[in-house]
Amino acid sequence: MEFEITTQVLLLGVVLGAALGAVSNGTSFCTMGAVSDWVNMGDMRRLRSWFLAITLAIIGIAIMELTGMIDISGGRPPYRNSMFMWPRFIVGGLMFGVGMTLASGCTNKLLVRAGGGNLKTIFTFATVGICAYIMTRTDFYGIVFHSWMAPISFDFQTVGIADSSIGTIIGSLLGFKNPASINLYAALALAVVFLFIIFKSKDFVESKDALFAGLVIGILTAITWYITAGSMGIEWKETAEFMEFPPPAVGPQSFTFVNPMSETIVFYKEGLNFNLITFGMCTQFGVLSGSFLYAISSRSFRFEWFASKSDFFRHVIGAALMGIGGILAMGCTLGQGVTGVSTLALGSFLALGSIIIGCALTLKVEYYEMIYEEEASFMKALLSSMVDLRLLPERLRKLEAV
Repeated sequence: MEFEITTQVLLLGVVLGAALGAVSNGTSFCTMGAVSDWVNMGDMRRLRSWFLAITLAIIGIAIMELTGMIDISGGRPPYRNSMFMWPRFIVGGLMFGVGMTLASGCTNKLLVRAGGGNLKTIFTFATVGICAYIMTRTDFYGIVFHSWMAPISFDFQTVGIADSSIGTIIGSLLGFKNPASINLYAALALAVVFLFIIFKSKDFVESKDALFAGLVIGILTAITWYITAGSMGIEWKETAEFMEFPPPAVGPQSFTFVNPMSETIVFYKEGLNFNLITFGMCTQFGVLSGSFLYAISSRSFRFEWFASKSDFFRHVIGAALMGIGGILAMGCTLGQGVTGVSTLALGSFLALGSIIIGCALTLKVEYYEMIYEEEASFMKALLSSMVDLRLLPERLRKLEAV
């Protein structure tokens, strides 16, 4: 029975990941591409698709929590932790946003591209995994980041607030006996606003791929939460507690890919010990497999390699930033941007915003440097990019807007 329930959950992780990989490949769903389309061309269809996925996941989690179908307390990672370490969300999010731009895609996109024949992702995937491993399995995080981030962070429990979800914070401030119940109303309010903004675009409504991707990925995220945090997830967790050698990383979770990449490094480091396979590893294998099957069936499978040495180093540097930043921010564009935000955790919104800003700034800076060439120093390009994104006042602009 122990073997059966664990195997069932892990296999479902593969299946759900495969669906995500196939859809992402078939519809060109890409979070970095979404920001790029918006910044460079003013096209927000893929950005709206991303936020449609977020919206559906938010609604799904809120309804399932209210009806008692799931219990995501003790989630992996702990999105709703009362300890609100805001510096890690900002710094990690910015690092991940910069990194995914340099590496030409987020961690989900790395897996999708690998399945489609992109051999460059072997090095980027390995680099993300190694850096994530260093962050989670050594003292690097504690020395370099936690040592100064923890003292300036805030614990909501010191003011009588149980966790960092938006509903719980609002409910506690308003004096509700069950503050967490406000999460449903917060979810519905956000959903109304998001859906209005998303569907007011005729171009998006007419874009079948963007619409389909947002719908399916949002639903898949909610289903994955249900598998790991519903009745099956509870049985999985209870069974693991009585096992002599319980499987690692058991608990409520959904799609996230940075930490599972470090778990993959552990898996290989320990001699392919199948007892170390986690749900996250299964979903990432599923994404890879689903993308491969789609690429083969659609005859779009193509081998790709680095165009030059500079292209190689650009991707490796970007991957390193994703590995470090993804662990620091507690997730990637799906791990925090969809899965985390679906829990209404305040840190997830902060991480998502920081990732988008990091990506947008990198795209802007590179564009200024390309247009102005030697005339544009990095600082001039950065300041002008921040003005473009309305992060700084116009008087600080150093280069004419392009």
